[in-house]
Amino acid sequence: MDNFRREMKRGTIELILLKLLDSEDMYGYQLVASLEERGGEMLKVKEGTLYPVLYRLEDNGFIESYRDIPKRGVPRKYYKLTKSGDKHLSELLDEWKNFTALINDLTGIREDKNE
Repeated sequence: MDNFRREMKRGTIELILLKLLDSEDMYGYQLVASLEERGGEMLKVKEGTLYPVLYRLEDNGFIESYRDIPKRGVPRKYYKLTKSGDKHLSELLDEWKNFTALINDLTGIREDKNE
């Protein structure tokens, strides 16, 4: 089961990160904490896993980074979604909806929880 979870996380981390950045700009540790807060062990990632994905998203133009240096405190590198990233996120969400609908159909899982 651990291998299945690991592969699911690896296959969806890009989608999840883009969705988080769609709501607000975030820095690395904030992304790690948000993933764990929302998904517990299922979405817990190490920074060594997170940053290569962020760099790839940035290299592809889906996110961009900027530094914020508060008057007091630690300088932070924030990531934000670009217009290209917003379009890519929309495409990934459409693919995810189609994929989960197919899996639900094949496994007999109903999306309507009232049934």
